[in-house]
Amino acid sequence: MSSLQSQVIAKVEQCIQHANQRLNKRLRIPTVSFRQRGKIAGSARLQAWEVRFNPVLLEENPQAFLNEVVPHEIAHLVTFKLFGKVRPHGREWQIMMTEVFGISARTTHSFDVSSVQGDTYRYRCNCSEHQLTVRRHNKILRKQATYHCRRCQQPLQAI
Repeated sequence: MSSLQSQVIAKVEQCIQHANQRLNKRLRIPTVSFRQRGKIAGSARLQAWEVRFNPVLLEENPQAFLNEVVPHEIAHLVTFKLFGKVRPHGREWQIMMTEVFGISARTTHSFDVSSVQGDTYRYRCNCSEHQLTVRRHNKILRKQATYHCRRCQQPLQAI
């Protein structure tokens, strides 16, 4: 385990302790893993009481992870414990972020994801060129999906 990963685990513990104090609860420390892949910085698995973090994006953005990503994911867990199944970034989660953790309730990160972005495939419509992920490209090949341009509404064709 890297030093950064140890810092993330400590921050998870700190966030849970802070939520417990603010909300007068006894929530346990969730399982922490560093198996998140792709462009996602982190995710919360509500029923499993687990948070996952992307080790590549963590290495590239350590301070933002500690200040924003960890509290963001812990807020999902705490919101689930208090309110049950609600909209992921809905009113309850936003209140948790701003009132309990004192952090702006941003729903997405703005990290450079070029190092974790997979291959893309070029597609075209009537008005422009598009880059599709390997997942979308494979769905088209298997005839499981058709994608359309948001601007001209035409189906995308491989170049």
